[in-house]
Amino acid sequence: MTSFWTGKRICLRGIEPDDWTAFMRFAADEEQLGDLLHPPRSAEGYRAWAREQAAAKSDGDCFQLAVEAVDTGEIVGTVGTHHADPRSGWFDYGVTIGADHRHKGYASEAVVVLLRFMFAERRYHKCQARVFAHNEASLALHRRLGFVEEGRLRDHVFFAGRHHDLVMMGMLAEEFTQLHSMSGP
Repeated sequence: MTSFWTGKRICLRGIEPDDWTAFMRFAADEEQLGDLLHPPRSAEGYRAWAREQAAAKSDGDCFQLAVEAVDTGEIVGTVGTHHADPRSGWFDYGVTIGADHRHKGYASEAVVVLLRFMFAERRYHKCQARVFAHNEASLALHRRLGFVEEGRLRDHVFFAGRHHDLVMMGMLAEEFTQLHSMSGP
């Protein structure tokens, strides 16, 4: 039997200390996309962060996983949940795929595996995603997956010297089950 966390192209797994170089590349890729600008972090800073992630205990339903390509074993991105509210039944999530690995289906498969877990195993009712309005690729990905635009927060975030809109996307568990298998790839 294949692991619940393994799809056709990807495997979701915990972050290991040796993953730090991949996360350093992802941060540079995100900056090139025009996403939030952070001060530069040293290689040792990335090493320490990866060690902390590898040793961290689960924070309820908030976690971050490495996205690994099944065919090469290379880390191609990360996916995780945050701001989970089990009482109300919603959670936020985020996905990042390295620039060299985009447009290969890794993001969509990683998101489906993650949502299957959160909806079927953790019994959440709704997933929310916050997408910068200028990130057309991410907006298109979310629409293809079945997310619905629920609103736009005008001039909500400031980076790269100006304010930007933030698009709020959402998907309900029942919408997910209509579009995606609940039993795996």
